[in-house]
Amino acid sequence: MIIAPKIRGFICTTAHPAGCAAHVQEQIDHVKSSPLPDYLPKNVLVIGASTGYGLASRIVPAFSAGAATLGVFFEKAPSERKTASAGWYNSAAFEAAAVAEGIYARSINGDAFSDEVKQRAISEIKASMGPIDCVVYSLASPRRTDPKDGQVYRSCLKPIGQPYSQKNINTDKALVDEVVIDSASEEEIAATVKVMGGEDWELWIEALMEAGVLADEVTSIAYSYIGPELTWPIYRDGTIGMAKNHLEQSCARIRRKLESKGGRAFVSVNKAVVTQASSAIPVVPLYISILFKKMKEEGVHEDCIEQIQRMFTDHLGAETLCDEAGRIRIDDLEMREDIQAHVAASWDQITSENLRDLSDFEGYQDNFLKLFGFGLPGVDYDADYDPMRSVDLVQ
Repeated sequence: MIIAPKIRGFICTTAHPAGCAAHVQEQIDHVKSSPLPDYLPKNVLVIGASTGYGLASRIVPAFSAGAATLGVFFEKAPSERKTASAGWYNSAAFEAAAVAEGIYARSINGDAFSDEVKQRAISEIKASMGPIDCVVYSLASPRRTDPKDGQVYRSCLKPIGQPYSQKNINTDKALVDEVVIDSASEEEIAATVKVMGGEDWELWIEALMEAGVLADEVTSIAYSYIGPELTWPIYRDGTIGMAKNHLEQSCARIRRKLESKGGRAFVSVNKAVVTQASSAIPVVPLYISILFKKMKEEGVHEDCIEQIQRMFTDHLGAETLCDEAGRIRIDDLEMREDIQAHVAASWDQITSENLRDLSDFEGYQDNFLKLFGFGLPGVDYDADYDPMRSVDLVQ
């Protein structure tokens, strides 16, 4: 079949196997051309490993240090009539590239929230890897089944306390409009914390410790975002922000647990990038479009792979650089005073008519398509492709 993007809002229902492989190779090539990080883990577990920051967290240690990696994710396999999800093709391409260079890489496709998948990961670590010296938690999911009682929780992206209205972009029509979002109930806040907070991260660390598969001086990292004040009502001060607060509280507990092994735990606050998760958050795509234009003009724009390469290189050595709250900050360039002042001024002025003058909306669209393997140089998108291509994903 000819595989083309089919987009509905912030969702693309198709993915291109060759394009996803090309996107993964772009990131591998960047890592190989960059300086070696000071901190070089040898055995890495990435929970939420198939796209965005999670995928980058496999690529950096694997292709800068030859690290063995085990990736956990929940992705859709292909069929004869439908493509796989982008994360499936990404992971297959990553595994193929790693194995070609003699680097250990295996994946588990399943519900990372479940006890069953945790035990599958532990069995794989014991059988094939040896003690894990780096655990990355980069899971993003709209719902979670609690493994203790079987209850299903669903997250939401809502403000707290009062409804929220703000400029937004209709990405299908390239129109700047206004979004109005009702405030969350207490039940919705609690459910979002259950799904997107740190409870599951902590359960993973406890299971790995109990199984004896964590190395001495192990490092564990989870990812978060703060951003500018204009996004706070829907992000930092909203339901997702409450979940991120819980993530930081969980990090403190995990840090205490790991102290017995000389280990450490961090929350890394990362830059705004185009991911499947960020595309779903109202207001954020418009903010990202304005932000990208200024950061590219200043020569400081970074995508996931540059961010994670810099995290390992600059922040995870013997002396980890943290802010006053103990967080790693690789959003420092985004939050530069001059960049945020420019974004705020552009935000006040931006309309549908001047969208392409004041923002890099085209760059946003290009990045979004690349998430699904479209728009990559060297890929023949007019060719007939079998969606079952690259399905040799180890599970």
